[in-house]
Amino acid sequence: MDVKTITVIGAGTMGRGIAYAAALGGFRTILEDVQPEQLQQALATISTSLDEGMQRGKVTAQQKIETLARISTANSVDLACRDADLIIEAVPEDLEMKIDIFCILEKFARPGAIFATNTSSLSVTEIAAVTSRPELCIGLHFFNPVPKMKLLEIVRALETSEQTVNACREVGIKMGKEVVVIRESPGFITSRINAMIGNEAFYMLEQGIASAREIDTAIKLGLNHPMGPFELVDLVGLDVRLSILEYLHRTLGEKFRPCPLLVQHVKAGRLGRKAGRGVYEYHQPEKKV
Repeated sequence: MDVKTITVIGAGTMGRGIAYAAALGGFRTILEDVQPEQLQQALATISTSLDEGMQRGKVTAQQKIETLARISTANSVDLACRDADLIIEAVPEDLEMKIDIFCILEKFARPGAIFATNTSSLSVTEIAAVTSRPELCIGLHFFNPVPKMKLLEIVRALETSEQTVNACREVGIKMGKEVVVIRESPGFITSRINAMIGNEAFYMLEQGIASAREIDTAIKLGLNHPMGPFELVDLVGLDVRLSILEYLHRTLGEKFRPCPLLVQHVKAGRLGRKAGRGVYEYHQPEKKV
């Protein structure tokens, strides 16, 4: 199974990062989103990421030119997926939304195309069940920010074929990722452990054991994590983390019950960097009138 063209559905933070990795890896890449302004922002972000890669010595000027030339955009799923060998949905972490996308892909994708979901915790088997090709469905869990994060979790669903796994492993390697292949389980590896660490950090903050800054510092210096749990949740999004915890609580039990303080932050709109405030406050540039 030779993958040459990759379509990415959704041009948000994860979608544009995956498109960056796909195009830089040598694949013809189609980035789809229904919002034209989202596509424009995505192309600008990809260009900036390539510039940053050049500054770090990871990308050459010629690679930047070739990478941008491999990317095209579309504003409808049917047009974006017709010629793709691999279609990766990167829409928000909502099961019904992902199922709806797979139903659309089923109508318009060519026979033999692989359907991948970038879910960080949801059941790939359940999403794949709405298609007539569950053996061609798989989880590809990329990490934010995609241009810098080396890991790719490949999630084998109940009926995913070995051929599909091998094709996606090869894609991941060409994207420059370190690949781990796992059997589907709620939260996979990283989301399950990260959710527990982050949730426990919120319980410690709620109990007044230490400040957020002190907890982050202790985890970074004591356990050698590159980011503290509160810095990480602000980057990922508190709403995203809450959604994952709620799913893990339903599927794995009480040890994943979301901390009330996390729930309170989300209800208050403190969603992290994207909202200008989460556990920490962030400067938001003033909007031009």
